[in-house]
Formats: sequence, structure tokens, C-alpha cells
Amino acid sequence: MNGAQFDYVVVGAGAAGAIVADRLSESGRHSVCLLEAGPPDRHPYLHIPAGFIKVLFDPGLTWTYGSEPTELTAGRRVPLPQGRVLGGSTSINGLVYNRGQPQDYDAWAAIGNPGWSWDEVLPYFRRNERYGGGDERYRGREGRLPVSDLEWIHPVCERFIAGAKGLGMPRNPDYNGASQAGVGYFQRSIRGRWRMSTSVTYLRAARRRPNLTVVTGAHVVGVDFDARRAIGVRYAPGDDRGTRMTVRARREVVLCAGALNTPRLLQLSGVGPAGLLARHGIAPVHVLEGVGANLSDHYSVRFVARVRGIATINELARAPRLWGQLAAWLAGRPSLLATSPSLVHWFWQSGSGLDRPDLQGVFSPASYREGYVGMLDRYPGMTCGVWQHRPFSRGHVELKSADPFAEPLIQPNYLADERDRRVLLAGMRLARALLRTPELADFADGETLPGPEVRTDDEMLDFARRFGASSYHVNGSARMGPSSDPGAVVDARLRVHGIDGLRLADASIMPSIPSANTCAATMMIGEKAADLILEDAASAN
Repeated sequence: MNGAQFDYVVVGAGAAGAIVADRLSESGRHSVCLLEAGPPDRHPYLHIPAGFIKVLFDPGLTWTYGSEPTELTAGRRVPLPQGRVLGGSTSINGLVYNRGQPQDYDAWAAIGNPGWSWDEVLPYFRRNERYGGGDERYRGREGRLPVSDLEWIHPVCERFIAGAKGLGMPRNPDYNGASQAGVGYFQRSIRGRWRMSTSVTYLRAARRRPNLTVVTGAHVVGVDFDARRAIGVRYAPGDDRGTRMTVRARREVVLCAGALNTPRLLQLSGVGPAGLLARHGIAPVHVLEGVGANLSDHYSVRFVARVRGIATINELARAPRLWGQLAAWLAGRPSLLATSPSLVHWFWQSGSGLDRPDLQGVFSPASYREGYVGMLDRYPGMTCGVWQHRPFSRGHVELKSADPFAEPLIQPNYLADERDRRVLLAGMRLARALLRTPELADFADGETLPGPEVRTDDEMLDFARRFGASSYHVNGSARMGPSSDPGAVVDARLRVHGIDGLRLADASIMPSIPSANTCAATMMIGEKAADLILEDAASAN
């Protein structure tokens, strides 16, 4: 591989990168090299939906990153794992398929990004998915990604939904359709018994093509330039940190390494803020102050209550009941093993006078230690979580050193904006109310986290500081915008400002966070990026 040349070099085989590599190689006219730092996705827990609990924090399959501590997180380092395996975070995430609201994308276009309005990105959402329900005006029928409705229905979920309706939320069978508002069951990237990652749905067939080369265990350490043109990348193979291999790109390098690693790679390569590059002794190729800025995330808080009178996931996930769930899963029947961690959604307004939801909530018939998804408690319980759809707080990601193997400094600045604290507080009170509805009274056996003694605004916000968690939706750290915007990193065609032959295609380019889990939007970006690249290639010929 050392010195090999391809038309395109794609870095990162995740939600967007796997799609970009597949689409660029689809016609057979272009040679493509896809580099992934992690291993192949052979581990069985990567394919069993409930296996996310086992892999989410596995250092062999994830970047085990975390935020810098602040007073607003009670001095805690909030975990921010990212997928480091074929399929990236689509191989380890919570499986939810959620596009967001049309206004999210219209806002992207309105700030100077032509081609990114809702009407213009909807065809890419539709091209990506294969879903049997909903309105065909919004939903895709023939895409690569199977999207399914929940089949394993727990009685406590139905009571929760009834209680939400009693509080005024309509039951919404398709939050990815005409309206997001309401309560119902999540749609998931699951087909039958199996998780549908982008490795499975895009790369599995594409890897048979002679013009696509996929290299795993390739830790990219920098982009190579000829003046201000990207001409390839350098990577360390496997665990050999001392060896450097090069791959050349005749046309373009496409970074799809995610909202934390894409800006880190740019900065390591001399593209970033002048002061940061100077501080680490990195020769500047091109100064772009926005590289690493504008980072945002969804900060979630979960309420937990004890359940009586019925077995919850806590008991069903332990022997001997687990064997029954395993037998059902093997037989292809509805099973706990083929579910996502959050089963029920609720999208609602934090107060009167709002024309669309600014809160996302989740519910599951399971109780988690300290409210942290992935650690089941020993008692039967249920959990209701909430986060603010569109937080105002912004942070940054930047190098800690010029060592390409060092973890970056990540500071999302959770709750730094007073408006975020106000909206989250309203959401927390609503989440608590949803666990106390009359419809749940037969099952509810008292709140265990934070506990009924936590009542005032100050007490609730203190709980949020001590127990809040990332929703793993980091984005925006190399945002899209016109060249007149000093904070923009890429233009509307995802080309890095001031650099030739270099594009970005992942959640880092989002100008603002969607009102949703970010995986579906990142896959849309991958689909659209491939079209933009192929259009430019055709016009250059």
C-alpha cells in the first residue's frame, strides 16, 4: 500500500464515510481507498442490537474520549465514545433513526449554504432508507438502510404513552413524516434480528469491487499537501506507531472521521487556528480559525423510578429469563435482544408560545445505575430522559499536543448558556411529570433518581450537573458556511475553504445541531457529499 495512488482517499468508515466510499466506487470509473483506524466489524456484539451495552465503551472498538471537566458538570469528565470500527458509530450506537425537523435544514440554507434546505436534502434521506410505513412523500422505500418499527412491546411502554397523551401529547406513528411532535415508538436501524450499520448496508457489497480498497487498522496521522492542494494522507498501520505509510489521491481526500477526529486531523496537518498551530509547533498550511470551534452536543438527564408488579428489562436481561429472550431472538420472534436502548420517544415544547418541539425525551422499561444507559440496576425500574433539541452553548475541540496518537481536548461547554439551563429545567420537570401520570400508577413504585426530595430549581440543576450525560451527538466542529463567514471551514459543496482537493463529510460540517439524534443526518450528508464529488468530477473532465 505504501505510495499507492487512487482517485479518492476517504478517511473514516462510519455513518458518512462508508456511504461516500460506496457511492464513489459504484460506477467502477473511480478508484477509491477507504481508511479506517479500527478493526473489521467481526465481533458478534456489533451485530446483535442489544450488544451495544457490551461495545459502547470497549477501547478496542471505540475512541474512548471524554469532555474536559467544568463546574457545570460538577467537575466530571463526561464520556464521549466514538465508533472506531468498520461502520463507525453506526456499529455501536443506540440504533435510533431520527431525521429532525425541516426548519433545521432550512436554517442551514438560510445562512449561505445553497442546496441544504429541507426540500433539497429530503431526497437524500429518502435515498438512504428502506422503510415500509409512513407517507411516501417523506419516506424512502428502496434505500440501502433498513428502518423498522419496534416489534417488542412492553406493557409499561403502552401505559407511558397513554400518560403522555393525558398530558396533551398526540400519539405520533411517524415522527419522521409530516410532523415530529408527539409520543410513540422509535424507528430503528434494525432488520429482523440484526443491527444495520453502514458497514453491513453499504460496504459489505461494495468491498467486492476491484476499484475499492478498504484498509482497517489505519490510524491516519495527517493530510499531505503540495502547497495548498491535498495530495494524500499518512497513516500508521496496526499498532505500529513508528511506521508511516502514504496513500496518494489523484483527485481528492475526503475526511469523514467525525466531529472530534476530523478537526483534530486538520489541525495536525496544519489547517486550523493560527495560535493553536503555533502553540504546538505545527507549520501552518492554511489558517482557518473555525477548525475545532462551534462544537455542540445534546446534554441529557434521566429520571428513574422503581416498578412493581411486572418484570422489566432489568430482570429480562438476566438469567433465567434471558434464555427465553435468546430463544425468541434465535427463532426470529420479537425479543429484547433486537431492541434499541430507548423504546419510546416524546418530542414536545418546553413552554407555551413555541411552534415546534424544543425537547426530545426517551423512555424505557429499565432502570440504570445513576441514570447512565448501559449499567442496569438490580431492581425493576423505568427511565425517562430528556435533552434540549437545539442548545445554544458552543464549545471546541483542539489538540493537546502534536502527538497524532494523543487524545484531543474536548470542551462542549454543556449548560454554559443560561437559556440551555432554563429549557433543560422545563424538560426535566416534564420528564418527572410523565413518570407520575395516573396511567402509570399501577406500575410506579416511587422515584429513585434523583428522588422526591429534589424539588427546587437549584436542586434540579445541581442534579443535572452531577448526573447529566452526553447523548453522543457531537457536531459542528468544522461548520459549513460561505467564505465571507470567518468561522466557516467548508463551503456548501463541502470543500475546505482555501484548500484544493480536500472535502469534509461528517457531522463536523453541521452549522447547527439538528433537532434529532445525528446519525440519520450524517448519513444524509454522506449521500449528498458523494453526489457533489461526482458532479465536480464530471464537470472537470
